[in-house]
Amino acid sequence: MADVRERILAECEPSYPAMFRARAAAAPDAVAYRVPLHTEPERWVDMTWREAEREVDEIAAGLVALGLRSEQRVAIAAMTRIEWILADLGVACAGGATTTVYPNTKSPDELFILRDSESVVVVAENWTQAQKVLELTELDEQVHHIVLMDDDRPVGHVDERLVTWERLHELGRAHLADHPRALAERMAAMGPETLSTLIYTSGTTGRPKGVELPHRCWTYEGHSMRLMWDGVVGETDSLYLWLPLSHVFGRDLVATQLAIGFRMIVDGRINRIVEGMGETGPTIQVGVPRIYEKIRATVMTMNPSRGIKGRVSRWAFAVGRESRAYRLEGRSMPWDARVRYSIADRLVFRRLRQTLGGRVRFMISGSAKLSEQVQEWFYSAGITVIEGYGATETSAIAAVNVPDRPRFGSVGPVTPGVEHALAPDGELLLRGPIIATGYHDMPEATAEAFADGWFHTGDIGEFDEDGYLRITDRKKDLMKTSNGKYVAPQKVESTLLANVPYITQAVVSAEGRPYVVALLTLDRADLLRWGRRHGHGVEDYAALSQLPEIRASIDRFVRRANTRLERWETVKRYAILDHEFSQDSGELTPSLKVKRNVVLERYAGTIDALYEQESRSDLTPDSHGA
Repeated sequence: MADVRERILAECEPSYPAMFRARAAAAPDAVAYRVPLHTEPERWVDMTWREAEREVDEIAAGLVALGLRSEQRVAIAAMTRIEWILADLGVACAGGATTTVYPNTKSPDELFILRDSESVVVVAENWTQAQKVLELTELDEQVHHIVLMDDDRPVGHVDERLVTWERLHELGRAHLADHPRALAERMAAMGPETLSTLIYTSGTTGRPKGVELPHRCWTYEGHSMRLMWDGVVGETDSLYLWLPLSHVFGRDLVATQLAIGFRMIVDGRINRIVEGMGETGPTIQVGVPRIYEKIRATVMTMNPSRGIKGRVSRWAFAVGRESRAYRLEGRSMPWDARVRYSIADRLVFRRLRQTLGGRVRFMISGSAKLSEQVQEWFYSAGITVIEGYGATETSAIAAVNVPDRPRFGSVGPVTPGVEHALAPDGELLLRGPIIATGYHDMPEATAEAFADGWFHTGDIGEFDEDGYLRITDRKKDLMKTSNGKYVAPQKVESTLLANVPYITQAVVSAEGRPYVVALLTLDRADLLRWGRRHGHGVEDYAALSQLPEIRASIDRFVRRANTRLERWETVKRYAILDHEFSQDSGELTPSLKVKRNVVLERYAGTIDALYEQESRSDLTPDSHGA
């Protein structure tokens, strides 16, 4: 363990910006990024490492010209786009530290983050983002400049703190002309323990905590992934990046790119992920479980269940299931199985892969638990989806599967050189260069979470004989039924999401009760499409969600989901809400995670009513589900 860690550390640059410089120097004319044109979003253009370095230098020098000092914070409030990456690298090369802000963060939360981080500059995507800061008059003296990526402010609006993207570059060019060694001097003053990034946790259980990530977190993460994926991922690969860069997972992928040198396709438009992949043909895609669940659910609900096409699709996936054990173990399939799989691939699976660009070698899922069933479905179709694990405090990737030898249901081996242990209660403990230094201005919380040199993850885990980690429960979320059984809500919720088409969120409850009940929300687009297909003239989510036909369909799929759960985990009652959870109502975080405590408290009456419906039969597995 120590030998591997020392080997990786020896390869690490002293800082994140030094890592960027090394990559640009190694391959200046190679394509670094591929991005959509602002004016023609379906057209894509390339940016080389040399071009990126020039942009970053101008941004960095421009920030220095605006008065940014070493380790001062610059907040970025924007969706995932190339300017986000360039701004972050510019902040790093100027010696500053980036504070990430989700663009959908509400004003009270943004005020807290900007004030707590002591950010002095805000890089805002557009006028909407800039206006939120301008309206927070409490920050007038603290935030001295707001940089606009897109200058779409109202005609005639003037504010001395506003700086356009073009003006920032102009200031940078002028500063570099007068002080050619300004950036070199800033970078020379940085080291592995210098603060690089301040990322605030999503706040699912209360006040967001600012996690302090020094430069070593990014350099070590990048080079450890290069070692782990040696011979599997290289410079010829291209990764499709749409994940929020405000989230630690998306931010970590940038560091991994700098270490390995693959091309990054950058486009944060979530509604165009499939189209964008089809236009650019990436070899790697990274997402959250809901993306993969939605792709699978869409295919399952749009394909006919009857007729020749339905029979062919079912046959093809049965063939895919038959092939899985051979392919996972690296064994050759019998000739007749190879022939069947070739036919299934030509008739069904190839079409799915072509929709995703035709070149995808594997996809990565993180941020939440992925259903093993979803992984197996994709693998049947010839697409490997591997799962990883991490937290903001571990600078994202603390464990991840290796693409050519995945183990479904696990999150893979722990990052090379990172120490790991299990506490007596099964809690996963981690220690090593990827671990944050603590929480910003929260000494008590830091002492509790980073005790005795170990980061206490709050997750219950187990290791198999080959060192693959499986996360079984979330320590704080475990529910104990009145029968004395413990239920892990993540397991039940992910099983529902994997087996029940149309649903987007599932929140289960069982604490102190005899069995599990669930609150479900439906996907608006899928529900409206179902309504049109079944001849309902109404385009109203609330009305469609409560139709008896929808209820009957969901009943059938919940029974199927229950066959994959232990008896005490099965969902006996559920309610379909006539609205979706939202951030405005406080039910979702800016990263769109459910605030379980808020939801369970707000819908306590609905949950109580489910336990009073004794006249309704339980949703125990039956012949339809089996």
